[in-house]
Amino acid sequence: MSGQPGRGVRRRLGSAAPAGPHGSHGLRPVDVARLAIAGLCGKPVRAALSALSIALGVATMVAVLGISASSRAQLVAEIDSLGTNMLTARPSSLLGAQNATLPAAAPAMAARIGPVISVGAVGAISASIYKNDRIPAANTEAISVEAASPDLLGTAGGHLYRGRFLNAATSRIPAVVLGSDAASALGIGQPGTQAWLGGQWFTVVGIMEPVTLAPELDRAALIGFAEAAELTDQPVPPTGLYVRTDPQSTGTVGSVLAATVDPASPQDVQVTNPTDALEARADASSALQGLLLALGVVALAVGGIGVANVMVIAVLERRGEIGLRRALGARRVHIGIQFLAESSLLALAGGGAGAILGGFATTAFAAARHWDAVVPIPALLLAVGSALAAGAAAGIYPALRASRFSPAEGLRTV
Repeated sequence: MSGQPGRGVRRRLGSAAPAGPHGSHGLRPVDVARLAIAGLCGKPVRAALSALSIALGVATMVAVLGISASSRAQLVAEIDSLGTNMLTARPSSLLGAQNATLPAAAPAMAARIGPVISVGAVGAISASIYKNDRIPAANTEAISVEAASPDLLGTAGGHLYRGRFLNAATSRIPAVVLGSDAASALGIGQPGTQAWLGGQWFTVVGIMEPVTLAPELDRAALIGFAEAAELTDQPVPPTGLYVRTDPQSTGTVGSVLAATVDPASPQDVQVTNPTDALEARADASSALQGLLLALGVVALAVGGIGVANVMVIAVLERRGEIGLRRALGARRVHIGIQFLAESSLLALAGGGAGAILGGFATTAFAAARHWDAVVPIPALLLAVGSALAAGAAAGIYPALRASRFSPAEGLRTV
């Protein structure tokens, strides 16, 4: 041979012992790890870039799963705080009539059900509200005007942003409570402001915060039933009921609510639980989650191809080292294990870095939304395990190719 092996080659040959008492291949795990680390350190920039491609795929997977879990945990906590024991009863949408109503006695009948805690009622009114009396009638800002009972706010789980809600006194005078979106559309931010409603001035006595379980109230202007009858010159029947029940009896109340509020036509009453819609919204996000996970898998696959490419190049560049090790007694299995260990270690490093990066991204996103960050441990283990599997799979071909070099072929390049 002409020349001597380089320093890097000699360092990697340190554990190239022939078969010994430590197993059929003669390499202890510590020997394999030392050889893999030494091999990767020979080209640190190339190894870092390959690990980065794996890290990006793993980070995407962890971030998608973590953000989804954080969002769902926040929604579950929100549902728990609002309670799952609220039901709504409205005229069935199958009736197809905009002015469909419930019987006038429906609120009182619902309140007689044993487990019912409170009942709030609303009734639609053919009227519009404006900030003043000089705004064209066409500019209604899509705000609905409805009659409301004093118990509505507490039953629907709402809160006031400013002012107060309707009570026995204000329900009989020109007083109005605005939903959050309605107040924003009208440009009204303080109670005490006058608003032009139904051709006369009403005083805004309260502004509500967004109502999670009854978002339809956010864009509504609410007045008392008595004042609504005065405004329309006729009694206003309820068009919707909000029923708060004993948590243990929600299902039971739901099964009898339609027949109770409208005994003559229970089939014309639609009973729903608003929390079902919230839970459905969380489940609907699974489709987007699946798409983002697919992107993470693609990124991970691309990273695996990059690792395979790096390892094939490493095999070609290190033919001299391989030939020298073979000449000193290393068997084909030794060479194959070394390169397979290098690709696996490269993927494991990238997977670990990606898991940390994905966890950090989840935490930052949750903090920006004021959520509690949730990073599922199984998701971390799955992502790192997937990276390790991708790296091992990517190293199979380079390892086989390296193991097939004969000592004479490799030594010609030394």
